[in-house]
Amino acid sequence: MSWLYREEVRYMPNKKSAEKRMKTSERNRLYNRFWTTRCKNAVKKVLEAVEGQDEALAQTRLAIAQSVIDKAVVKGVMHGNTAARRKSMITNRVKALSGEKQPA
Repeated sequence: MSWLYREEVRYMPNKKSAEKRMKTSERNRLYNRFWTTRCKNAVKKVLEAVEGQDEALAQTRLAIAQSVIDKAVVKGVMHGNTAARRKSMITNRVKALSGEKQPA
């Protein structure tokens, strides 16, 4: 399990419970980092498709990005309001690409 720890950690806790907590928090940090990176990459792919003016590709990537963001919320990695804001932002960009009117 030594590969699990960060390189910066150069100490071991004195208490058994603190050691367990350190392992748990490191495991959670890696899990959260995986999901936040996955969300960011999905949003970036949608925005790249929008910049490329590819409407069909943007629509498919939008569906994938919304799914990934929703999964991150269920797993507790992202707050629900943050997810709603991000989904709203990418949806508005895709709608602007297709020429639909955006709500004021």
